[in-house]
Amino acid sequence: MPSPVVLALLFASPFAFAEALPIVAEPSPERQKQLVHLVRQDCGSCHGMTLQGGLGPALTPGALRDKPVDSLVATIYGGRPGTPMPPWHRFLTEPESAWIVQQLLAGFPEE
Repeated sequence: MPSPVVLALLFASPFAFAEALPIVAEPSPERQKQLVHLVRQDCGSCHGMTLQGGLGPALTPGALRDKPVDSLVATIYGGRPGTPMPPWHRFLTEPESAWIVQQLLAGFPEE
């Protein structure tokens, strides 16, 4: 059964995503900085340092716009078996994965 965070994100349209933000626990400013670094460096090693694509697909708002939010969260948190996309659940919580998706959909911040 998906967590309440994933369920809440599932029903949020891309335009209503901002309204879903209170449901997603916002990481501390220090943790946000760590998460931005993780995405830029670790995710960037496959998805391109500017997230425009590489071995993995682009992680830009335009590339992700049509993807279900819950699927994006699940991909980050649990990986994609049979592909190079690893699970990140040892390093991230599910709400942190949801925060990353929120940032990717908005245009990921610079370090």
